[in-house]
Amino acid sequence: MTTPRENLLKIFRHQTPDWLPVVGHCDPYNQPSRQGMDPALAAALGEVQWGDTSTVVFSRHLGLDIMDWFGMPAVRAIHRRVTVQSTTEGDVTTRIWHTPAGDLREVSEVCRDATGAVSSNWTEHLVKGPDDLPALAAIFEDEVIELDAEGLARTRRRRELIGDDGLLLGPMHGTPLGMMYRVYAGVETLAYLWADAPDALRDCFAVMEANYLKRLAVGLQSDIDAVVSVDDTSTTTISPAMFEACNLDVTDVRAEAAHAAGRIYIHHSCGLIRDLLPLYRRTKMDAVHAFTIPPVGNVTVAEGRQALGGRIGMIAGLEQLPGPMDDLAAVRACIHRMIGEAMPWDHFILNLVAYPNRTMDQTRFVADCCRELSPRRG
Repeated sequence: MTTPRENLLKIFRHQTPDWLPVVGHCDPYNQPSRQGMDPALAAALGEVQWGDTSTVVFSRHLGLDIMDWFGMPAVRAIHRRVTVQSTTEGDVTTRIWHTPAGDLREVSEVCRDATGAVSSNWTEHLVKGPDDLPALAAIFEDEVIELDAEGLARTRRRRELIGDDGLLLGPMHGTPLGMMYRVYAGVETLAYLWADAPDALRDCFAVMEANYLKRLAVGLQSDIDAVVSVDDTSTTTISPAMFEACNLDVTDVRAEAAHAAGRIYIHHSCGLIRDLLPLYRRTKMDAVHAFTIPPVGNVTVAEGRQALGGRIGMIAGLEQLPGPMDDLAAVRACIHRMIGEAMPWDHFILNLVAYPNRTMDQTRFVADCCRELSPRRG
């Protein structure tokens, strides 16, 4: 009898699965509404936090396969000379980084939705211009990357909790280019750096990636099944030319390290990625995570299969859930059409993300629509 874990692994081995995998995902921002929720489920979810068991609880409650977005707690970074001064007032946190190359300041703010969903965003990035790049590089150069024994044990316990029900994912930093726009500089500043200080920017990228590869080498010693590079790549932030110039080699080196350790390598990107797919095809990545269909994204499953070829898989989001659900027949037809485009399902996984504007009944309806064409066996 095929287990959910074995069935998921068939996708990454380019085999036709026994059933179409539908995996769940839950995190502080993406969590179901508590309205009408089974009290036992609400108690089990509790206050959802990153790295907790909410994805496992959510997936098992709906009878979904598991791809648990866990992390790499086995990696520990220690600063030698860099220090951080942090102050918090309400939901706003200000940090001053004191580095050998100067000080940097960042401000982040927690955003709380009435539904209970929580996210955090930078209102001021560390890098404001070219003069800040040496100090950012100094932060990465200063770190000592070590194996954390307690984190290693925690990863092993999570692997045991999931058992044969699915896979354990180890999200890591995105590419230096992706991290620069998303965390350290923002899109606008990155555009200026790209035009006005390309050499200094590339030098900083090299220092960042050397650090990230050290982290990856340690993380691969843990019980994760797959590495997920959290790049959030979209052509709204990174052009195809930028990705080609900076990210092809980076992606391949990471993928080769993961493969050498017997792990899967997944590139997380979402949004408008149609024009990036031919570049993804040139890399050694195993799958695109959060493959985003219209109306949120700009590429269908059928177009994605053609653009990515027969080797790279798609872990596709069910955008029918956050969209209009007044016409349930239309929602079902849209899901069935999406699944039909993915036939014979040898490179395809459906990712059912919890949404705070949806009840568990609505979420279960979408899950059931997914399984109507290929019910889970075993």
